[in-house]
Amino acid sequence: MLDHIADLLKALGIAAPGRLGWVTVILTFVIAVLAAWGLTPRVRVFCLRVGWADEPSPRRLNREPLPNAGGLAIYASVILALVIATLLRPILISEVQIQLLAMLLGGSFLLITGFIDDQYGLPPALKLAVQVVAALLLVSVGIRIGFADGGSWATAISILITLAWLIGITNAINLVDGVDGLAGGVGFITGMSLLAVSAQNKATAAATLVLAALAGAALGFLRHNFPPSRIIMGDSGAYFLGFVLAATSILGQVKITTVFALVPTVLFLFLPLLDTAQVFLRRLFKRKNPLSSPGTDHLHHRLLATGFSQLRTTLILWAVTMVANIVAMAIQGMSGLQISITVIAIVALLGFTVWRRRRTLGKGPSAVTSRSAGANDEDGVAAAVSCPSDPTKDGPSLPPEG
Repeated sequence: MLDHIADLLKALGIAAPGRLGWVTVILTFVIAVLAAWGLTPRVRVFCLRVGWADEPSPRRLNREPLPNAGGLAIYASVILALVIATLLRPILISEVQIQLLAMLLGGSFLLITGFIDDQYGLPPALKLAVQVVAALLLVSVGIRIGFADGGSWATAISILITLAWLIGITNAINLVDGVDGLAGGVGFITGMSLLAVSAQNKATAAATLVLAALAGAALGFLRHNFPPSRIIMGDSGAYFLGFVLAATSILGQVKITTVFALVPTVLFLFLPLLDTAQVFLRRLFKRKNPLSSPGTDHLHHRLLATGFSQLRTTLILWAVTMVANIVAMAIQGMSGLQISITVIAIVALLGFTVWRRRRTLGKGPSAVTSRSAGANDEDGVAAAVSCPSDPTKDGPSLPPEG
């Protein structure tokens, strides 16, 4: 009987079914989901009490203060899940402790920076400096994109590529956080896909644990952030989510021999990268500074402008993310069974969460507040420097471009 179970777990991609590490991963995910599910409403109430919210203004469409510190709930849920995992399996955690702590410490720097920026504003150069420090912290513990060629310059090239990747993805996730549920859904789908790949490799145990906690926290947060949202993650949550996804996507997996070696990694984060790239190019073609020109030219803006509601815009972009991640998993060598199980799990969990959210809304009057207008897209010194979220309301009439 046990042999059959072990064979099934191997077929599903579990690297070491004979050990209990995979049980710890599942528990970590469940704890993070429950923590974020229950903690987010309390964070929302506290945010409204102390004024951590986007106030209504001519630049926004929200009619009530909209709490913008949901990232604190995501972060706390991740930490709680990992602490409990440590208590359950201290030996497993000790094997990956340095890399795990480096990711969390770097993510903490960015969480605090994003939170301060949300509430008080920070210079773009300072935010970039913090992102560089957080990225260098990962490089110092060996989390980086390897470079097979380059001779004596290989190390320097590897560090530069890694910095560009970490900083770019961190801000790309922040840029895509423009409609309710989008960034959280993209984070959950990508996190689960990376988790499925990571589970096949013992060398990426740190990534597996962090991804389980991150995906769980993102799912629990979505219960309150799916359109129309009661709270948004803000820069604090987007920075933390983007940084951890960027780090785990390269941990123990990317060794560049040709440019094509980066293709699977890019596909996992295809949507935020595509959004950032097309905004950058469009603004260049219009002879605008792509690093500082505000606009309503993100993918979600364009879908909203064509008449899609915020809910449909979110679902469409979730679907794009899912397709890109399926292709990435296939390129990474996952079997059809493994990919199918992963997709079914993602769709089922998202479906249940959305159902619960819509069911709650259908019970009666709901004091929910939708996202603010897309006019506050204030890209900082770069799309890879400062990219505060530029939320939009369900089905708005967006201002003309330019």
